[in-house]
Amino acid sequence: MEITVLGCWAPYPRAGGACSGYLVRGSGLNILLEAGNGSLSRLMGELDFRRLDAVIVSHLHPDHYLDLYPLRHAIEGARRDGSRTKPLKLFIPSMPAQKFQILEGFKKAFETIPIERLPLEKAPFGTPLRRLDLGGLAVRFAPARHSLPGYALSIKGAGKLVFSGDTAWTEELVELASGADLFLSEASGQDQDAEYLKDTHLTARQAGEAARQAGAGRLMLTHFWPEYEPGLLSEEAGESFGGPVLAAREGETYRVVPEL
Repeated sequence: MEITVLGCWAPYPRAGGACSGYLVRGSGLNILLEAGNGSLSRLMGELDFRRLDAVIVSHLHPDHYLDLYPLRHAIEGARRDGSRTKPLKLFIPSMPAQKFQILEGFKKAFETIPIERLPLEKAPFGTPLRRLDLGGLAVRFAPARHSLPGYALSIKGAGKLVFSGDTAWTEELVELASGADLFLSEASGQDQDAEYLKDTHLTARQAGEAARQAGAGRLMLTHFWPEYEPGLLSEEAGESFGGPVLAAREGETYRVVPEL
């Protein structure tokens, strides 16, 4: 399994950049994880959008889902000209209801499945997980702690990828990330921002501590405030993680494999 970073900025991109978007490839599947503004253009530099098997969006803030609107037109056009036959599976939260209903209405483009309607699976920690099996990939969703309903998620194939989504610290996130080969975590601020972010986001240092407690093999930071330098955030995360930390770089592809 591998992940290509399409966009890593939030809530707006640096010049020439894109907001949250990742292409996950594994078990013969192509999954778009998040669809923030600018990510579709980056996707098309990596993969023909017609080859997507599914889209997963953690929550409905614009920097995570806005490019679903142009993707809708791309899929509808491909179905009209016969270069794609079926709607694209879209897994999103059902709240806020107004945003969900608009996206659900694009039936020519998407087969929209609310994450809340996925079956529940018992977890070793308190809150049950939502379960999604896509071919040879097992996807599990844990509730996030954010200003909108949302999810952290794990994708397990040949390796285990865990994505924090947007969330403040939760024990469920640490448990979900247990044994992750690659923990892709938001790092929305520096130490000085901890009070401001405490109910909605992780600082870089908190991301490092969550990865350390989870026993993650590697930690990669993303969701950068564009006025901050990712290198400084990586240093703060590294102090709590206790090992090297990657800063997500747009256009780069990373393998998700167990550490030897």
